[in-house]
Amino acid sequence: MEIGSEISARTLAQRDALLAYLQPLASAAVAFSGGVDSAVVAQAAFLALGERAVAVTGVSASLASGELEQARAIAQQIGIRHQIVSTDELTRAGYVQNSPDRCYHCKTELYTKLTEIAPSLGVEVLLNGANTDDLGDYRPGMRAASEFRVLSPLADCGLNKADVRELARLWNLPCADKPATPCLSSRIAYGEQVTPERLARIDQAEVFLKELGLGEIRVRLHAGELARIEVPVAILPRLTEPALREQIAERFRSLGFRFVTLDLQGFRSGSLNSLLSISKS
Repeated sequence: MEIGSEISARTLAQRDALLAYLQPLASAAVAFSGGVDSAVVAQAAFLALGERAVAVTGVSASLASGELEQARAIAQQIGIRHQIVSTDELTRAGYVQNSPDRCYHCKTELYTKLTEIAPSLGVEVLLNGANTDDLGDYRPGMRAASEFRVLSPLADCGLNKADVRELARLWNLPCADKPATPCLSSRIAYGEQVTPERLARIDQAEVFLKELGLGEIRVRLHAGELARIEVPVAILPRLTEPALREQIAERFRSLGFRFVTLDLQGFRSGSLNSLLSISKS
């Protein structure tokens, strides 16, 4: 997007503030998923630091299909160095047990790996993509960021999710309108154990639904190997059509789900967090 009247003064000011925040850093590694938040931080870090910036993507069984390829493509477009690191969160008991602080254990694993490889990458500071909207949500991963002294440039510069998307459009990033794509473990109800088999099954189920053209979807796993499908409310009637309904049910049963349900409330990002308020009431 060319800078012109369609770019607000607010967006330009936020761009300048973000670059000014990063420029004094000697070097930095961005925890880079390829989502819009981390992509904007990676773009800003590259503009501010050049070769002294690197984007690092953690790869494990909890990464959804296609996400690594998208991250690679975005990093290549930005021009930033890109490093892949394997993470082993499934060896951490707190992660596998899937308590409400699962993300803390996941981010602890990621930041541990980033800290270990930082010297070989020639970087001194770790950055994440948290924005101000994240600060008001239930985000145990932010506790891990604090413990590892990870900086949050977007939040520190006062950018919310909408602001981040505007910056992504300014920089022509292909993920500007990309929906949030959290890790596959976020689809498993708290208290249900996270296993490689369950993650693979959820991933295959979501790939299947996307191939049917169902758009933004989630397959949530609950006790008893029950799959709860979330799709946009507008297309709920389509999934009740006999032929498609039976096709989905048959495929899910073949993947190992015992029960297949359709959530009548439709797609809701982070819907499993509603179980937290229920358990506390």
